[in-house]
Amino acid sequence: MDILAGFDVYGYLVLPLLIFCARIFDQSLGILRILFATKGLTLPAFVFGFFESFVWLLAIRQVMGQMDNLLYYFFFAAGFASGNVLGILIEKRLSIGFVMVRVVFQKDSATSIRILKDLGYRLTIVDALGMEQPVKMVFSTIRRNQVAEFVRTLTLNNPLAFYTIEDVKQVKEGYLPGRRKVSDSR
Repeated sequence: MDILAGFDVYGYLVLPLLIFCARIFDQSLGILRILFATKGLTLPAFVFGFFESFVWLLAIRQVMGQMDNLLYYFFFAAGFASGNVLGILIEKRLSIGFVMVRVVFQKDSATSIRILKDLGYRLTIVDALGMEQPVKMVFSTIRRNQVAEFVRTLTLNNPLAFYTIEDVKQVKEGYLPGRRKVSDSR
């Protein structure tokens, strides 16, 4: 017990852990702020940006107040890195927005197209010329939280299909899975 008698629990355990947790929190907020900003959602971007910078200031104040304590630097940096990972995991879980899925079928496209249509996916189908033969290209704008199901269905029925997925910033009109036609009221 005498070993712990002179140990500064607050300075060497509690405060570094608080700095670590604050950095995880503010960096996760930063990842989400960027997500909301790129989607054009100004109010959430503002709120998340406010709290991100506020928590960062609280953490950096503690580090700057103890410039000679390298432990604080370590926990500050570790919290930043961990916050990036946590923010990415949260962002994936939220799945906000839309994506464009582009599929190129080398062969056997009819069954996969029928199954995707039966599941309610709206598809645009184009005949195209591949490197060696004619191919079918399919385009579908879907919600990000539907990507896993779409890809799973696609690969179960046509594992050789080539596909790409890209973020879509805005969807103006058209058919979306599970919804009626959205149109411009002009």
